[in-house]
Amino acid sequence: MYKIERKTIVENVKRMLLESVKTLDKEVLDSFEKSRENEDNPLAKSILDKIIENHEIANSKDIPLCQDTGLVVCFLEIGRELNFDYDLEDAINTGVSQAYIDGYLRKSVVKHPLNRINTLDNTPAVIHHSFIPGNRLIIHIAPKGGGSENMSALKMLSPSDGKEDIVNFILETIKKAGGRPCPPLIVGVGIGGNFEKVAWLAKKAILRPLGDVTENEIDRNLEIELMEKINKLDVGPMGLGGVTTCIGVKVNSYPCHIASLPVAVNLQCHSARKNEVILVGKEINDTDNR
Repeated sequence: MYKIERKTIVENVKRMLLESVKTLDKEVLDSFEKSRENEDNPLAKSILDKIIENHEIANSKDIPLCQDTGLVVCFLEIGRELNFDYDLEDAINTGVSQAYIDGYLRKSVVKHPLNRINTLDNTPAVIHHSFIPGNRLIIHIAPKGGGSENMSALKMLSPSDGKEDIVNFILETIKKAGGRPCPPLIVGVGIGGNFEKVAWLAKKAILRPLGDVTENEIDRNLEIELMEKINKLDVGPMGLGGVTTCIGVKVNSYPCHIASLPVAVNLQCHSARKNEVILVGKEINDTDNR
């Protein structure tokens, strides 16, 4: 049996959030640079320049990339050999609270969707769990902005609908969203499962690395097709036209009922903030538990 101290989780969650709200992955920045060179639209090129400059300022001045510092989404991969003598979700939320209070980040979470009373520390996070072999805890975390989340969509298609209907739904979602989700986007697509599973698939998809290539040939071909067609919509950076509407499309699929064809689209704005850590548990014995 193995254990990870509560303090270790709190400190790492806090650190990851404070880092992620101020910096982007190198692969995302490289994609913006490459997109800038491929843009013929002067306005689109200028906007990409501003996005890159914004990142440089955020890094140098240690300030957030965007005023919307998001609602925290957390995916936990929990080793089956780990033992927790504390509430793991409470530890995650303590790290979130400390990051947003100590880091002077905008608190964007309300206690109830109708009373709109702010929780004042950006908790609770949205936390998902899965289990893996061994003694590691992998924490994937993303402060997800409200603008891009609001433009996301889910549809229960008929099984008689095919790939063309799926593609059309995704393209319509992005075209309708226009500049509101702050493109260039990362587009996460979920196909299959059921009503709640398909949304989970789409959200998990946006956390995949840009260079990640799925093993599923059907999903891989769909990613390539969607990337091409989305960037022909002329939505462009911030919705003002151009060939850079998205910098990545990630498709996750899952088996589904014969009477269903769920499809979900989760949009990630150009501030594609995320972070992850792998924590390894320390072995404990019976005397440690006495």
